Amino acid sequence: MYRLRSKIWLEDRGKIFGDGPCELLEKVDRMGSLRQAAVDMKMSYRQAWDLIRMLEENLGFPLMERQAGGSQGGGSNLTREGRALMLRYRDFRRDADKVLEELFEQHFGDSPGTTGD
Repeated sequence: MYRLRSKIWLEDRGKIFGDGPCELLEKVDRMGSLRQAAVDMKMSYRQAWDLIRMLEENLGFPLMERQAGGSQGGGSNLTREGRALMLRYRDFRRDADKVLEELFEQHFGDSPGTTGD
């Protein structure tokens, strides 16, 4: 069966944002913790931290505000810019998926065994 799969990301002399980073920010926003978001995505904290640092460097603005641990516990919150990027990308991706599904149906809808994904 045919299925539509797509990967979309933003570039500026290299990849700067896509589905994975957006998912990570969504989880940080919901959980209030980069560590918990990383665990939920089955990635190491180090990988998540390195990804955030690379994104912030490439984007030119911070994505998260971090509070160090201790007796009160630490945590992470998205910056205004980080939340705006996450929301804009999520909305863009949703709209792009709709258009891609329409094009898929237009070009492959009459093919035997075709399904959307």
